[in-house]
Amino acid sequence: MNLAASDESVNIHRTLMSKENAPASASRPYRKRRRADSEAETRQRITEATVDLHGSVGPARTTISAIAERAGVQRATVYRHFPDEASLFKACSSHWIAAHPRPDLTSWAAIEDPDERFATALGELYAWYERGEYMLEKTTRDAALVPAMGPSMEAFAGWVDAAAAAILGGRSERGARRWRVRAAVGHALSFETWRSLVRHQGLSPPQAVDLMRGLMAVARGG
Repeated sequence: MNLAASDESVNIHRTLMSKENAPASASRPYRKRRRADSEAETRQRITEATVDLHGSVGPARTTISAIAERAGVQRATVYRHFPDEASLFKACSSHWIAAHPRPDLTSWAAIEDPDERFATALGELYAWYERGEYMLEKTTRDAALVPAMGPSMEAFAGWVDAAAAAILGGRSERGARRWRVRAAVGHALSFETWRSLVRHQGLSPPQAVDLMRGLMAVARGG
């Protein structure tokens, strides 16, 4: 009898038996990780599908059926990940803002000259409006029709208020003149103002900025 062959057969048998008798718990963490990765991927696809639809047809015309079809899932899967519109809009807003970061307010506040700060801020903001127009136009149009958009719209309004504060910081105007300057800044920062001047009136972005600088000069000197 070949003892070496016999020993090898015994070792192979032990290895096979060891694999068969291995505790099932050893593979559970791997399966859980795969399941978690799959769930995260599905959630991402749903979010991206919703963002695409919001930017093309608008939030008011985006249906769960359309989201499910574009994401390649069932309607029930959409509801499982996002049980209500509020959670879906929150995820979509965060996703879009991450891909389209707003201008840096701290860099505006660091510009000492108030007029230069105002012009720089408007130039950067108007460039951001142009990049995100396809989405901003749809969301502002549909905001009154979709209550779930409320938190996102309020957050954007809060950011615009913070932008105005960064622009107005250190200015010397007081009283009624200060109020007029604040109104001019608020008007200049509005997406609707940019869209009216650039899209409807045909001004270039630099021309729109210059016009708003003229409005600011009137507000300061009145």
